[in-house]
Amino acid sequence: MIKILIDSASDIEQEEAQTLGVALLPMEVRFGEQTYLDGVTLSHRQFFEKLIESDEFPKTSQINEYRWGEAFQTLTANGDQVIAITISSKLSGTYACAVNAAKRFAGRVFVVDSLNAATGERILCDYALRLISDSSDAAAVVTELNEKKKKIQIIAVVDTLKYLRKGGRISGVAAFAGEMLSVKPVVSVVGGEVKLVGKAMGSKRSNNLLMQLVQKCGGIDFTMPYGLVYSGLNDEFLKKYLRDSEVLWKGHIDDPDRIPVYLIGSTIGTHVGPNAVGVAFFSA
Repeated sequence: MIKILIDSASDIEQEEAQTLGVALLPMEVRFGEQTYLDGVTLSHRQFFEKLIESDEFPKTSQINEYRWGEAFQTLTANGDQVIAITISSKLSGTYACAVNAAKRFAGRVFVVDSLNAATGERILCDYALRLISDSSDAAAVVTELNEKKKKIQIIAVVDTLKYLRKGGRISGVAAFAGEMLSVKPVVSVVGGEVKLVGKAMGSKRSNNLLMQLVQKCGGIDFTMPYGLVYSGLNDEFLKKYLRDSEVLWKGHIDDPDRIPVYLIGSTIGTHVGPNAVGVAFFSA
């Protein structure tokens, strides 16, 4: 049997992981002296409540080799194989720790660098679940994941770049530019790193720019997993994006309410802050 293990940077919470049939290894997030497990002891909604109310800027920690090793030991105890999917190696040392831990489980544990995060990582997990339902060859599944992950796109409009700047994910100059004149920055994960790919005045123009960038990537492959993602305590901006980007879905999805929607968790929410809206997909 092949089991999927994924870190919580995928924005999968523990309850959902159980429903999906995957094992979840949570990142740690700290507010001052208090430490929480992302998606386990701190829900995504609770995180944004704390982020908005707290004077403390949260800090996240990578999953160390010891914790990966413990998880691998448990999941392979019955002779099963494990495919571990991690946040981009260029955003965290989590992947390197997983690879080091996997060396003790040769032939039983395989580690895939998603080169992504949030829903971009999550849809790779969704595709992995699809693959293992039809295959008992873990190595072949990993080969397919490593090939298809090159087509994953995640593009998001963020309310401000200040959280990315505080978290060291984007330069201070870019953050300053994004905070001027109500500019709405558009960011993407490019080559495993967060990049500023555009900016526009106001939410409508930024939503239009986001839609243009999706089309520029070749559009959405609706035969593959995809999803919308938002951050914060309400989905007001997400609903507006759906209205503004109707052309993306028309002819592919009869009911926009059927589009998968996910709330960003603390690992990524720490860096994007509230009121972000994005789309993750495999390009056509």
